[in-house]
Amino acid sequence: MDPAVDPLPRLDPARTALLLVDLQEGTCGSSQPRPRPQFDALVRQRTLPAARRALALARGASLEVIHTVIADLTADGRDRSFDYKRCGMGFAPGSPATRVIAELAPLADELVLPKSSSSPFSSTTLDYLLRNIGIEVLVVIGLLTDQCIDHTVKDAADRGYRVLCLTDACMAESLERHQQALECFRGYAHLLAVDDLARLLPAAP
Repeated sequence: MDPAVDPLPRLDPARTALLLVDLQEGTCGSSQPRPRPQFDALVRQRTLPAARRALALARGASLEVIHTVIADLTADGRDRSFDYKRCGMGFAPGSPATRVIAELAPLADELVLPKSSSSPFSSTTLDYLLRNIGIEVLVVIGLLTDQCIDHTVKDAADRGYRVLCLTDACMAESLERHQQALECFRGYAHLLAVDDLARLLPAAP
């Protein structure tokens, strides 16, 4: 997205939401199904600090905050998308793997949507909720850049939302895949850093 063609104005907190995608125990916490030392290091050293700052900024500016977590609705996972079934992705309902990691734990009135597909627009009521709340701008962070973030950004743009992807608060299995994904969906979103979000939000009174 070319800033000269589509300049980004200062954000209206009442019409902006922060969407945290799949930052949960089963993807980057203690309940991961397999060890991924390189990925874990990237998330802990780069992504998580940025995600925590983005969340603090969003809460400080009274943005709507919505979490999505990969979570089956059925015990045998029959509700999952074909892709999730094919690759074995999914976590049992209510299991520790479905919980948002403690560092980003939802507050009492923040929405947490279980999803069984790459894009939350496909398997949750996210679009319905955003429109009811009056959201026009969606700020996206989370995992994985080349999978669920890619799908989420493109689906949101197709539905008419202005999308901001905070690139330092997302990660793929490697930095190379992360960068390739950003290039892939560059035309669907404003690619920003968390520091840019801070400048776009109203100053604290």
